[in-house]
Amino acid sequence: MIELFLSRYVYLFVLALLAIGLYGVLAKQDLAKKLIGLVIFSTAIYIFFIEGSLQEGGTAPVLDERGTDPALYVDPLPHLLILTAIVVGVGVLGVGLALLVRISRAHGSLDEYVVAARLAGRVPTDTELENDEVERSPVHGHSTDHPAPDDGSQRHDDDPKGLGDGQGSA
Repeated sequence: MIELFLSRYVYLFVLALLAIGLYGVLAKQDLAKKLIGLVIFSTAIYIFFIEGSLQEGGTAPVLDERGTDPALYVDPLPHLLILTAIVVGVGVLGVGLALLVRISRAHGSLDEYVVAARLAGRVPTDTELENDEVERSPVHGHSTDHPAPDDGSQRHDDDPKGLGDGQGSA
């Protein structure tokens, strides 16, 4: 039994990575940690497919003097699919990081409960704020009792450079 586990140690490693990634995605409240958990989970799947495609004594599928017996060669398709999945995964990671930056700037937090509370238009509760060290303020950082004057000196989402009405170069 121990010999079986020792010969299949990669699968135990894959199971450990799957568990760590799943824990990060499901149990963590920080959106950056969830994204890291997703990357760990997908890495475990890549390793699983590559390990499953290996063949004892197999070589690259280049025909030589050994003949055309398919048992002598390793199928390159899983490796190509995983290479494509890695490229797509890097793209998804880049988009996810860009979204995290935008969420952090818009809400001042990456805690999922705080962001959800602010998207719902309410002030996060004390238990939600305990999870993240954020300033206790209503949506968008403005007080509802004393709204900030709109004198054109503040930036708006549709005016990201803060140039105002018609000022600046086109």
